[in-house]
Amino acid sequence: MAYQSFEDLEVWQRGCRLSVDIYRTFEDCRKYSLKDQIERASLSVPCNMAEGSERGSSKDFAHFLNFSKGSCGELRTQVYIARKLKLLDKSDFDHFVTETKELSKMLEGLRRSILAKNKGKEKRGRRAANLRLNT
Repeated sequence: MAYQSFEDLEVWQRGCRLSVDIYRTFEDCRKYSLKDQIERASLSVPCNMAEGSERGSSKDFAHFLNFSKGSCGELRTQVYIARKLKLLDKSDFDHFVTETKELSKMLEGLRRSILAKNKGKEKRGRRAANLRLNT
């Protein structure tokens, strides 16, 4: 998967859209502590992707993708609670649960891909170092 910047990643774009949808949906919510937590969790999904990407190392990026994935789980839990409190209608609930599950899968796939590429680079680097030592 070639990309120039985190903005090119579909998972980041969808994470941003999800966060905007959450903010709009909970705009008039009077359960302020839940509203704050749900907005923060939704914002953490794309923000952690961006921060990890900008750190410049594959390991850091993969680590921050884990944070994003964790935020998806946190957000999904809060969505379940909001539904039980009747703060969400069924359609919004279904959308948010589906989207957080899909984002989690995408984040895991991206994380594995990055780690696999990094592992390949490490192996090539060790082989090159061994060749230099042996000559």
